Amino acid sequence: MLFFTQCFGAVLDLIHLRFQHYKAKRVFSAAGQLVCVVNPTHSLKYAPTRCAAAQTSVEQSVLPPCHHHEAVHDPQLVPCMCPLFSCPWEGHLEVVVSHLRQTHRINILQGAEIVFLATDMHLPAPTDWIIMHSCLGHQFLLVLRKQEKYEGHPQFFATMMLIGTPTQADNFTYRLELNRNQRRLKWEATPRSVLECVDSVISDGDCLVLNTSLAQLFSDNGSLAIGIAITTSKVHNAEDEM
Repeated sequence: MLFFTQCFGAVLDLIHLRFQHYKAKRVFSAAGQLVCVVNPTHSLKYAPTRCAAAQTSVEQSVLPPCHHHEAVHDPQLVPCMCPLFSCPWEGHLEVVVSHLRQTHRINILQGAEIVFLATDMHLPAPTDWIIMHSCLGHQFLLVLRKQEKYEGHPQFFATMMLIGTPTQADNFTYRLELNRNQRRLKWEATPRSVLECVDSVISDGDCLVLNTSLAQLFSDNGSLAIGIAITTSKVHNAEDEM
């Protein structure tokens, strides 16, 4: 009976996941967009000071002079963007993607336009939904976070981060779009670099911000579908031609 109960529960979870994926494909299939169902990550011990700790590490590593002609590496480290277990990992830009994929099993989709389907929006804050997006020769990180900026009033914050430098990020534009029940909401901006840290982006409010009632208008049975599109800026195209 125990074996049957466990197997039956797993089958129900699979059916629920496939149903959510089917609903998203039915809505967005006309645009030919890829759909990725993203389950939430609920952190019991949220660590908003990870970026501050990384910055302190940078400052400490810059202060001591080099007396032994040792190789000087870029001291700027990126904290882990995944809240699983308040991951203490730090590393350089070139290994961020491999860490997220191998350690936290973060999904990655390819294509100029995709659909990010976040499930279980009712879970208490803080909760994150994360996916990587490979497009135009670069990797981007989409973070949707449910967080209380004011006690008792949770909000949803969605932003796109480039796994690259701020200079590289200036070459792109991303668009987030919510579309349901004859309502449409768009947010368009330049992505921020992961070197700037997602916590500071959310604190500044430089992202798509939804209160609970607005998120419910665009959600479907506790799931929120966000269309994502990334384009290059005219400056970037002119540099490529040169």
